[in-house]
Amino acid sequence: MQSERRDSVPSEKMAVHFSSATDLWATPQDFFDRLNEEFRFELDVCATPDNAKCARYFTERENGLLQTWKGVCWMNPPYGREIAQWIQKAYESALGGATVVCLIPSRTDTQWWHEYCMKGEIRFVRGRLKFGGVIDNAPFPSAVVVFRPGVPESDRQLSIF
Repeated sequence: MQSERRDSVPSEKMAVHFSSATDLWATPQDFFDRLNEEFRFELDVCATPDNAKCARYFTERENGLLQTWKGVCWMNPPYGREIAQWIQKAYESALGGATVVCLIPSRTDTQWWHEYCMKGEIRFVRGRLKFGGVIDNAPFPSAVVVFRPGVPESDRQLSIF
């Protein structure tokens, strides 16, 4: 009887997957460094002073959603309900001339994924990332979505990173 109860309750390791314990996942430095070698980021559009990846960055106080994004931008947004707004802003910023590289959960079943991410270059991350300040790997798959100015939808790419 007791084993049945244990099987129906999420493990502590997976509990964050079933709650809103956090929506902030600090980018693993080595993961960022590999992408930075390719893109040479100029602006972190969604950061805290402790986890900013670029010399120029927007914090919650500046609210990156209200700012103009220019140049080559890094985005690891909060993974909560407002993620759709961040993805839309990234897509629209690329239409305005910015390149925006987004580290996001691979939520291919969502409206925002189909409305915006499918118009970008999608790089699925193999395995699960170990985000900064967390003991275990993430309880969700990740993807890097790149929005570039002037790249027609027909030229988008899909790859494993």
